[in-house]
Parts: sequence; structure tokens; C-alpha cells
Amino acid sequence: MTGPTGAGRLGGLVSRVGTALRRLWRRTLHLWRSSLGFRVVVVTMLLGVLVLTAVGTYLYGTIAQGLVDSRQRIAAEDSLRDATDAQKRFDSTDQTDTQAKLTQFATTLINTYRRDAGNEPRYVVLTRFEENTSPVIVGPLESGSVGARFIPEDLRTQVAAQPDRQHLQVTTIEEGGDTISAVIVGQRIDTGVAGDYGLYFIYPMHREREIISFIGQTFLLGGAALILLVCAIAFVVTRLVADPVRRAAITAERLAAGNLDERMQAKGEDDLARLGMSFNGMAASIQQQIGQLENLSRVQQRFVSDVSHELRTPLTTIRMAGDLIHDSRTSFEPTVARSAELLHHELDRFESLLTDLLEISRFDAGAAVLEIEASDLRASVDRAVDAHRTLAARKGTQLVINQPDEPVIAEMDSRRIERVLRNLVSNAIEHGEGLPIEVTIGSNDSAVAVTVRDHGVGLKPGEAALVFTRFWRADPARARTTGGTGLGLAIALEDARLHAGRLEAWGALGEGSCFRLTLPRKADATITSSPLPLSPLAAEAAEAAVAAEAEAAEAAQAQVAEAARGAGGDPAGAAGALGVLGSGDSARAAGFADDDTLRLRRIVPERTP
Repeated sequence: MTGPTGAGRLGGLVSRVGTALRRLWRRTLHLWRSSLGFRVVVVTMLLGVLVLTAVGTYLYGTIAQGLVDSRQRIAAEDSLRDATDAQKRFDSTDQTDTQAKLTQFATTLINTYRRDAGNEPRYVVLTRFEENTSPVIVGPLESGSVGARFIPEDLRTQVAAQPDRQHLQVTTIEEGGDTISAVIVGQRIDTGVAGDYGLYFIYPMHREREIISFIGQTFLLGGAALILLVCAIAFVVTRLVADPVRRAAITAERLAAGNLDERMQAKGEDDLARLGMSFNGMAASIQQQIGQLENLSRVQQRFVSDVSHELRTPLTTIRMAGDLIHDSRTSFEPTVARSAELLHHELDRFESLLTDLLEISRFDAGAAVLEIEASDLRASVDRAVDAHRTLAARKGTQLVINQPDEPVIAEMDSRRIERVLRNLVSNAIEHGEGLPIEVTIGSNDSAVAVTVRDHGVGLKPGEAALVFTRFWRADPARARTTGGTGLGLAIALEDARLHAGRLEAWGALGEGSCFRLTLPRKADATITSSPLPLSPLAAEAAEAAVAAEAEAAEAAQAQVAEAARGAGGDPAGAAGALGVLGSGDSARAAGFADDDTLRLRRIVPERTP
């Protein structure tokens, strides 16, 4: 029980540490993206560490090499003096009668040259050359714990090969359980009856190591302090620059939110002060221009509204006179009678245009209001379609309604929605080239939708976003037959937006066009998705794929039954046939769907922004 429990605790600890590290990383990454000061400080710190590391490494190496070179020079001079003195003593000694006396003399001499005081000790070693054939053997003699075993073999070889020169080498020795670098200086000594020996002076570099360690610590602490100081300076400088920029951003956000009186504080004569003054000048200019545009917009809206209202009185008089002339056209000459008919139709279009202009002016002024009530969308569709059956019959167009059996209830202004639907159906008849028009109703949990699909000339790429522009026409040379004003789709779009809904268009040359109206079930609710597809080609491809799969499944079942009869009712054989046939038919169904998908890719659906 203890082992699994301990492993579980360790795993939980690792998981918590990992979670904390991930959270810290996310916060750091967010701070890096959102804070200019943090980025500047971090980049300054990294560059400072890089520069100080490079400079410190160079200076540290240079100082260390200088200390070693100085130690070598001092060791060479010191050892040369003592080696010369030792040679004189060996030359002048009379302790050469026996090997014991010579050994005692050499030992005393070696201990005389040993140094133990201070932080600059020195060890002395006397060793016999391998080429020495004298029967008198002395040593090897060592003045302390650092002895002949630490003398490199190549140094011994150099001393034996060139006895008239002093040889020096830096190596590593062990002293009191500590490993330290040392300078070893070797030179030949003639001991007389004992032959040639090598005299080696070993200088451990304690003082140099202490100096280098102190310099390294000084560099480390000084570098850290310098980096912190540079980061603090970078932070202060960044704040001096970033704070005005941040205030400018906040002021710009408030300006964008509509607070046109917001201004920056500009003090002094430096670049930031000039930035603030320029920003304030720009804000004042924008405020003035926006005020002018608002005033112009109000004037235009008022002008359109006043003109529309004022034109109603003379239009009513002209309408009465026009109706009288139109009713009496049978007594006129043919040209006059035709003029009376044209006058009558144009008066109808003029009246519709005035009505649409008044409605547009209400939308522009924000005076349009909804009369919301729960209504069945199917009824609005039926009334809109019935209002255009005469026009459809005159154009030879068939109107097809696809709607569910159950009611499609939504909170809406039925009058405005019917106006939208009438406009969509009228446009479909106008551009449908006499081909059938399909009106489809759908619903889901959050929204209801209506699509009006025609199979006429369609729309060119990019035109789907322009159809809702006021007075825009796909083909200006095309003659209108339904007396449109050019404002119908613009008003329809505003009606949809007033319901918190969406009105979208799709079209492709040779494939016709499709308009989709999507409304929330509840007033001011959010539409998560539309229950009907905007692109009819996508829906047709999906339906074709489903039909192909169903057909393939039926064919597979029939062939399995036939295979089972051929196998004498063997279930295994029937199952094998089912697997083979099912896979082949599924592949054919998938291939059909892929063909439709490729066809759809060549037609890019266009949506309103």
C-alpha cells in the first residue's frame, strides 16, 4: 500500500508542478505580447547578459593568462638562482666519501630550498636521470608531500636531453586532498660522484587561484548588478516613452467609442509633446469633419424626408388627374392613349419610390420601430407568394413552396417580413428567366429561415455583396418589367437587421441565385446557425450523396439476398458478399460525392459582410 500511495503522491506533485509551469509560461507569453516595457526589459537583459558574458570571458581569460605568465617568470628567475646556488654547494662540498653522507647533504640542501610560509609554498625534488650509470645513488629526494610522481615524464625527458637549459611546464598536482595548478621548473645538477640529477622546483599557484576566483566573483556580481541596473534604466526609459503612447492608445480608443472631446496632455517641446499636439490636432480635425458629416447627413435625411412629404400633395393631385386621363384613354388617339398608359405606370413607380424613400429616411434617422408578435412564418410566405402569382403567370414562372407541416413560429413584425419576402419573390421572378422558383422554409432551435431560389442568369463573382446597395443594378442595360425602385433590397436588409436577423445572397453565373432570410425565434436573441444552407449546390450535393448511399445500400441488400440464395442459405457467404458489395457501393457513393464537391469548389459562394 505504501509504494502505490507514494507513487501517486509523486505523480500528483509532478502534475501540479507541470500545471504551475504551464500557467507561468502562458502568463509570461501574454505579458510578452501585451507589454512593450516587458519586451524591452527582457531584450535588454538578454543582450546585456550576452555582451557581459563575452567581455567578461575575454577579460577573465586575459587576466588569468597574465597571472600565469607572471608566475612562470618569477618561478623561472627564483629557481635559476637557487639551482645555481645548489650547483655551487655540490661543487664545494666534501661530503662525498660515502653514499650516506652524500644523501644526507643532498637531503639537507633540498629541505633548505623548501618554502612553507605564506600562500606561496615551494616544493623541491631531486631525481636521478635514467641515463646516469654512476654506482652512487642518491634519492629520489622530496621536500614534502608533493614529490617526484607529479613531475611530468616529458619534462624529465627535456631536462635530460638539454642539460644546459632551464625547462618549465604548468601541470596539475594534488596537495592536501586538493587539486591545483602548479609551475614546475627543472634543471640539471651535477652531484659529483653520484652523476647527473634533475633538480625540480614545484610552485603551487594558490595565490593566483585566489586572485582568479576573486576576479571571477567580482565579474559575476558586478555583471549581475550592471545587468539589473541596465534593466532598471531600460524600464525607466521605456516608461518615459511608452506611457505617452499608452495614453495616446487609450485616448484613441475613447475617440473610436464616440467620445470626440478626448484629448492628450501635451507638455514641453520634445518629440512626445509634438506627438501629443499632432494627435490633438488630428482629433480636432476628425471631430470637425465628423460634425460636418453628421450635419450634412441630417440635412440630407431631412431633405429626403421633407421632399418626400412635400411631393405627396402634388403627387396626389397628379394621381387624380392621371387616373382621370387613364380612364378616358379609349377616346384618345392611339399615341395619346399610349402616353396616358405610360403616365399611369410611371405614377405608380413614382409613388412606390416616394414610399421607399420615406422608409429609407426612417432607417437612416433611427426612427424605424417594430411591432413584434409571435407569428407563423408560413402564413407570411403564403401571402407574399400569392401576391405575385399573377406576375409569375405572366412571366411563365412556376412558384414552388417547400415548407414543413408544423407551424414555424417566430417573434417578428409580420408586415416588414412580408415586405422582405415580396421583394425577394419579385426579384426572383424578374431575373428567373421563366424557370421555376423555389421558396423553402426551415427552422431549428434558435432561428427560422426562408430561402428564395431562382435558376436565372445568376450573379457574377463579387456581386453578391453589392445587391443590397441602394440603386445598384447587376445589368444597367436590362429593362425592368416589375417597376422596381432600386431600394427594395436595401430596405429588406434594414428590416432583417432591425429583427437582429440576417439577409444573405449567393449567386453563380448559369446557376441562378439564392437569397436567405434568417430570423431569431425570440426577439433580440442570438442566431447560432441558420437552418437552411445558403448555397443550393451544397444542399443538392448532400442530397445526392444521401440518395446514392441509400441506393447503394438497397442494391447491396438485394445482391446479398441473391448471394445467400446461391450459397444455399449460408449466412457466412451472405456476410462475405455483404462486405464486398457494401464496400464497392460505398466507394461509388463516395466518388459521386467527391465529384459534386469538386464542382462546388469551382463556384465560390458570396456572402454579405
